Amino acid sequence: MSDPATLAQMQAFINAQRGKVAAADDDSFINASLLRGHHLEVWSEGYGSLVGRRVNNVQNPMELKWPAMNFLNPDENVRGHIILNDSKQAQRAPEIAEGCTRANACRRIWWEPSKVKAAIVTCGGLCPGLNSIIREVTNCLWFNYGVKDILGMTGGFHGLSEPENYPTRQLNPEWVRDIHMQGGSVLQCGRGGFDATKIADNLEKLGINHVYVVGGDGTQSAGNLLFEEVLKRKLSVSVVGVPKSIDNDVLFFDRTFGFDSAVACASDIIRNAWTEARSCFKGVGIVKLMGRDAGFVAMNASRASTIVDLCLIPEVDFELGDCLAHISSVVARKGYCVVVVAEGAGQNFVATGEVDSTGHAKYGDIGIFLRDAVNKHLKEEGGRSFYIDPSYIIRSCATVPNDHIYCSRLANDAVHTAMRGFSGVCVGAIHNIVTILPSKLIATGKKRVKPSSSEWQSCVQSCKMPSSLSGLSKIGEPPLKKAKH
Repeated sequence: MSDPATLAQMQAFINAQRGKVAAADDDSFINASLLRGHHLEVWSEGYGSLVGRRVNNVQNPMELKWPAMNFLNPDENVRGHIILNDSKQAQRAPEIAEGCTRANACRRIWWEPSKVKAAIVTCGGLCPGLNSIIREVTNCLWFNYGVKDILGMTGGFHGLSEPENYPTRQLNPEWVRDIHMQGGSVLQCGRGGFDATKIADNLEKLGINHVYVVGGDGTQSAGNLLFEEVLKRKLSVSVVGVPKSIDNDVLFFDRTFGFDSAVACASDIIRNAWTEARSCFKGVGIVKLMGRDAGFVAMNASRASTIVDLCLIPEVDFELGDCLAHISSVVARKGYCVVVVAEGAGQNFVATGEVDSTGHAKYGDIGIFLRDAVNKHLKEEGGRSFYIDPSYIIRSCATVPNDHIYCSRLANDAVHTAMRGFSGVCVGAIHNIVTILPSKLIATGKKRVKPSSSEWQSCVQSCKMPSSLSGLSKIGEPPLKKAKH
């Protein structure tokens, strides 16, 4: 039994988190623990609870198949903040202070499986694991719930907005059996094409009442708009998102699917740069990795390979002179050097001042800039650089086994969440437990590397980087990258 002092400390911590929630009176603030308004009972029956405990009265068919299976209580809560005496308490997100509803299967569900017609859509760019998600959503619906009417919409949201122009695929276990063995998306990803009115019209026309939206924060923002449209029409449609981002920059969740696979692929490429560098007199291997606004891929690939001497990420500003001085000292010490740079790092050196059609800044090529600077710096010493830009290679690779397992968890829990009657939500892991969060919350910004985090500090120590390049000497954290709507 815990002693009274410990119990009092725990209660004080919980009260402090509740105080943070209460203090957040901004209209845009979303308390993740409150899923009222995201359950179909609200607009179907005119009243609402937090998790549909009162009205979910359909027996889960899995209970008949596996009577001894452990099912969740429908109101299980995963605490968002779990550290007492937290040194970084001020940095914790108040939105999850009250916790989040746990995903996975319950004994009672909202949907009668025989009435479900599902659609899966993959949006945005490629990411390892897309086919794993498609496969596991299909298999969970088919084998666990007996749902046999499952559509794969091609071309991203175009397939939902214009099904007459984009071929719809009927999904079944035979068709998806081996797709997880290959990269990319068998449904063909696509950008744009979102029109909530058209999509809602087509959902009614086609009789679709489950929509599984796979994509990044922009896609989930669109998924929320679709949810609001079907809510306005009082259509019983479960819209459930599975967030993806090769940059791992989705807010609140531990990690996104495909990230581990991308890091594994990037680590192999770093070894190629290492081989080139150490096979040359005073060689410097430079690898540019994806990461426009967040350096998670660069940071984790550097830590995973343990052969990187300098890691540059968007969240940490640096002086070119400090980089070159560190490279020279490493070359002097061991004869070669390996550098990893995220594509969004050092944009103050290469900024274009231009924007693309979506209003996002066109980034300059920091990799080429760094390559030329290093070559010029080492020329008199007889050294040179070897530059590798794997670009889309790391996002088009097949998923690694551990990542496929994570994809399976997310896909299964997306189906369980939809079957429980939720809509306008996403699933993702918090403290390695898959939870349910409002999609609107996911779309409020982007997660970024914190220079004070133990992960970044570990990377700095592994690379033996000086304090001038670590970002640790600066007070504060990088600002939240607000999503563009």
